[in-house]
Amino acid sequence: MSARAWFPTYIYSAPLQAADCRKLNDQLADETRRLRDHDAAGRRWCAQHYPGGYTSYASLPQLHRTSSTFAALERKIALHVRRFARQLEFDLRGRRLFMTDCWVNLMPEHAAHGLHLHPLACLSGTYYVRTPRGCPGLKFEDPRLDRFMAAPPRRTGAGPRHRSHITYPAVAGRLILFESWLRHEVAANTKRGERISVSFNYNWA
Repeated sequence: MSARAWFPTYIYSAPLQAADCRKLNDQLADETRRLRDHDAAGRRWCAQHYPGGYTSYASLPQLHRTSSTFAALERKIALHVRRFARQLEFDLRGRRLFMTDCWVNLMPEHAAHGLHLHPLACLSGTYYVRTPRGCPGLKFEDPRLDRFMAAPPRRTGAGPRHRSHITYPAVAGRLILFESWLRHEVAANTKRGERISVSFNYNWA
């Protein structure tokens, strides 16, 4: 073969656990709604920065340290993070990965989350709690996009590896992990049901 692929971008996707997640997801959904109802500072921030939706990102960003429900979720996520780190061939001898931030996102109809990345972290991810049928997934952008310059467009129907964006569907009970420099977004929710997810960051020391 004369052409080979280099510099891969990995995205990890797997069920959180083999067992049914409904009990955990019910607890997470209930706690998310209670957080929204009592987090006045967070709602004020969202009115400016997250129109129509609620996130605890700016007000309660370390839920794994204050809630036993989210601490239990952290322990389950950690197993996947270690597996992903091995796939990325991180050299963690004498070091460890640890969760630095953990927050909730509640997206009712019309709420969206624009293109962004997660600075000051090495791995980031999302766990899906409630996903109405047809709600938007997590859309990733090719990190080389601003360097394509004079490249011609790809053929219609080009394979996923040659597209400029790829979207992972939102599925309750499923976990997605990615390196924090990878830009991503969530399109506007066109469904009436609330889309609930938990997002988080990891760093190393």
